[in-house]
Amino acid sequence: MNAFVYILRCSDGSYYVGSTRESLETRVAEHNSGFYGGYTMSRRPVELVWSQDFDRVTDAIAAERQLKGWSRAKKEALIAGDLDLLHQLSKRGAEARELRP
Repeated sequence: MNAFVYILRCSDGSYYVGSTRESLETRVAEHNSGFYGGYTMSRRPVELVWSQDFDRVTDAIAAERQLKGWSRAKKEALIAGDLDLLHQLSKRGAEARELRP
């Protein structure tokens, strides 16, 4: 069974990261209908801007958790498919973590 991790762009310009075992079309429609009362409810309409499928749901959930911790800049680099920038931003994050006491 496949699972997906996805990023939605909300009407206020923010991003929402989620995962599903359903079809992406169904999940996005549910967000836009207000079926889920959480973050996207007051930020509709939402637009699917990135997704990746996984063979195992546990892998999709792990990817979702990782993406939720990313900065806006890293999410935008991923959405744009700019892997060089994503790599640079990842290095900057690692350098910043090393500098913390």
